[in-house]
Formats: sequence, C-alpha cells, structure tokens
Amino acid sequence: MTELPSLEVPEHANFATDCIDRIAAEAPDRTAILWTDAAGERRREISFAELAELSRRVAAGLTGLGFEPGDRVKLVIGREPAWWICAVAMMRAGIVWVPGTTLLTPKDYDMRIERAGIRGVIADPANAAKVDEVRDRHPDLRAFIVSEGERDGWLPLDALLAHEPASGSARTRSDAACVLYFTSGTTGYPKMVVHTNASYPIGHRMTGAWWLGLGPGELHWNLSDTGWAKAAWASLFGPWTAGAGVFVQEAAPRFDAAATLDTLRRFPIDSFCGPPTAFRQLIALPELASDPPANLKRVQAAGEPLNPEVWEGWKRATGIEICEGYGQTETTLLVCNHPSFPVRPGSMGKVAPGVDVEVIGDDLQPVPDGSEGEIAVRVKPARPVGLFAGYESNPEENAAKFRGDWYLTGDRGLRDADGYFWFIGRGDDVILSAGYRIGPFEVESALIEHPAVLEAAAVGMPDPERYQIVKAFVILHEGFEPGDALVGELQDHVKRTTAPYKYPRQIEFVRELPKTISGKIRRVELRGG
Repeated sequence: MTELPSLEVPEHANFATDCIDRIAAEAPDRTAILWTDAAGERRREISFAELAELSRRVAAGLTGLGFEPGDRVKLVIGREPAWWICAVAMMRAGIVWVPGTTLLTPKDYDMRIERAGIRGVIADPANAAKVDEVRDRHPDLRAFIVSEGERDGWLPLDALLAHEPASGSARTRSDAACVLYFTSGTTGYPKMVVHTNASYPIGHRMTGAWWLGLGPGELHWNLSDTGWAKAAWASLFGPWTAGAGVFVQEAAPRFDAAATLDTLRRFPIDSFCGPPTAFRQLIALPELASDPPANLKRVQAAGEPLNPEVWEGWKRATGIEICEGYGQTETTLLVCNHPSFPVRPGSMGKVAPGVDVEVIGDDLQPVPDGSEGEIAVRVKPARPVGLFAGYESNPEENAAKFRGDWYLTGDRGLRDADGYFWFIGRGDDVILSAGYRIGPFEVESALIEHPAVLEAAAVGMPDPERYQIVKAFVILHEGFEPGDALVGELQDHVKRTTAPYKYPRQIEFVRELPKTISGKIRRVELRGG
C-alpha cells in the first residue's frame, strides 16, 4: 500500500520553501517541468534547482514593484513554463495568486479585478490586450506584467527574471490566503473561493501521493488548462509535493486524440490525467490497442463522471485501469479509486485518507448505504486539511454550504455497502419524473454504450403530466444518420441498459453540446435557461 503523506499543519508554511527549495537542495537536477509546443517539437526542460532560482528572481522583482504579502495578483498565462514560475514566485513572496482561464473577456477582467481587489496582472500577450480595455477603470492596479515580448504600459517578465534572486521566502502563516479561484456558476456572479497555505499545498499531498500515485523522479501529464483548480490539483501541487515532475504541452486549438496518443508514446510520461471526454475519444482510435504507450503506468480521470463503457474500453486497449477522482474547486481530494482496492467501473471510489465524507439526507444525518443523498464533508469537530476557507464576501452562500457538522457539496450520490461512492448528479440537475428521481449521468452512460453515440447529455424538460420528462441531446459517430428509427433504437437501448423509466422520451440530434470553458456540459442551456 502507498505510504501516506503527512498532513500535519505547522504555524507557518510556504510552498516555495517547503517543497521547491527542499527538492532543489536534495535533487537539484531532477526535472520539475518538461515542456513542449503543441506539435511536440520544441521543448524546454527545467530542473527543480532552476525553478527555485527563476521563482526567486520573479519574487524579488514583484517585491521591487511594491507588492507585499497578502496582495492579490491575477495570473492568466496558457500552458507555458512562465505560469508555473510565476505561481511559485507569488507564493514565495506571500502574494495571493488569482488564476484565470485564457478565455476571459474584458468584462470578466473588469468584474474580477473589482471584486477581488486585484493589485496587479501577469498575463500573456493576448490577455494583456483584453486587460488594456478596462485598466483605466482600476486606478489601484499597481503593475502590469506581460509574459513575453514588449507591450506599451506593460513590464516584460524578462525584466523580473533579470533581478538578483530573493534570498528566501516570506514567512507566511498556514492560515493566510494562498490562492483565490472564481468558480463558474449558472446564475449570478461567480463565487470567490479562498484557499490557504495549508489547504492547498499541504492538502494536495494526498492528491499526489495517493490518487496520482506519484513518486520522486516520475513525470505526470494533466490535460487541464491553467485557469482551473484541476491545474493546481494535478499540474502543480499534487505532482511536486510527491517529488515528481510535470509534463506540459502548449495548448492546441482543439483536443486531438491522435496527437495526444502520439505524445504519450514519444515522451517518458509515467502518469496521465484527463477528463472522461478525452478518454472517450482516445478509445475510438484503433491504434490505441495495437500500439499503447509503453511508458505509461497509471491513468486518472476527473472533472465529470467516468462512464463504465469508457473505463472498460481503455482497460481492454491498454491493460491499465482508469482511477477516477472526485473533489471540487472548494476542496482537495475527497474520493478516489486506488490500487489498494479493486476499481468498480462507474464508481468514484472510496473516501480518501484525511477526510470524512458521508452521504446525508435533508435532516443532515447520514443515510443508509444504498440510499441517495447529498455528498457532504464533515467539518466538526475538526476541519479537514484541504477544505477552502470559505466564499469571500458571500455570507449567504457560506451559510447555505456550511450547515451543522457539514460542508455540503451540492452533488448527489450514494455509497454502497462496501464503501464505494456513486455519483448521481448535481442537485439542480436531478430529473423528477412521475415521482422518480433520475440522474442525468445514468441516462448518458446508457446512451454512449450504443455504438452510434459519441456524446450525450440528458436534462429534465417540463411536462404537464409527469412534471418532467427526460430529454437527451445526442452527438452521433461518423457513419450514423439521425432519424426516427434511430430514436426508437436508442430509447429501447436505454430501457434495456438501465431502469426503463429512465429512458429519454425525447431525443434531439445535435452537432455539439454547450459547455463551459472548463469542458463541463451546460445543462442549463439545454433546458432553455
């Protein structure tokens, strides 16, 4: 069994010193970042010793610009080494880094700068141009740093890298803010999620060692873009706290399954993490089974539920089991599959060490095994390491999420008698039809087991007799044509595959599904909201 990492929280913690500098002293030449361009041609390798020095230089430059511990700086750079260097530099200086996706609009910047009290921006050239459209509205912004090239009104990152390295790191308290995320929401402003120096760097030790299963000197590739919490999970804190390096590939315009498989074959990648959508496309490649990546040892999925059909297809082709993991922007690892127990396809796995996760009812009490309820994290009498500090400036949301002894995730699921958790859906996505509660994931899982279906999304639509009926939106594989005959065939297939009452009474064939920029299906749009 994997040796469990320590989650002991000291009074002071600084990730740059506690992790990066420690590894740089013990194994200076060990690879921290292996970067390639989108084609896998150009490459740059950064050791932990080099990462330590580069982050010291940027930290000194930020301090020279007047930034102090606790100040907030927006960081929006794509999958380039500069993102990792700047993130470590800000933690070294005690600056709170505020990640953002590269797809933010000027309006997004305007709102985020105002609400979070941002004092500076570090951005790539494309996003610097968007910031310029609103910068005059925010006189408190102290500095603008562009990751490459020259731009009027912006300081090149190279100027910070030219500084003499800082001698050390800020002495930051464990309960001080480290990173702030804006969550995506379907209504209203995004919520601001604050993590501390304990909750993320220390909490993610379990992510790296337990779920990702990484060890010193290994190389991990995570497909997530830099603006999302998943990047902190599996592209920064998780691997580095385990002593492993991260493989980084410049983002391509669209996910390319064939190119991804080629990259897995060409580079010494030990561990690979991606969303189920990516695995769905990868298993459609005949060459995956005929020539699987020789170096790959472990594979993980997260971001959305993993369908059993995808899990089984990958296992048949590669011999490797996909280990699903579950958590939120607000948490570190909560539930996952692990080699110490058998994977049950379709299950999220069992509770991760260091947290107490239950399925509870409306009375805030655990429900019997096999019963549906809300997935919740126990926060009393002891708050687990890894849980966020709270939603900033949002007492109503905090009151709704922290109730009794629990943090309520808003996700519905069940736990079986053997301790495996099964995801049903978001609380607001559960379909109520003629007294039945239907999780969209169950319908979607059944549909994609049909050879004609590439992707599917299920929602509840108003119905005068049944309150709601299930409607499915379906993307077909090439070679299949939509029509009434196929609608009937898919409906019969779902009736055979899962409980008959869950079958979609309406099916609409579409070319694409609306998704957030993190790749999650926006069911609210499909419902017409």
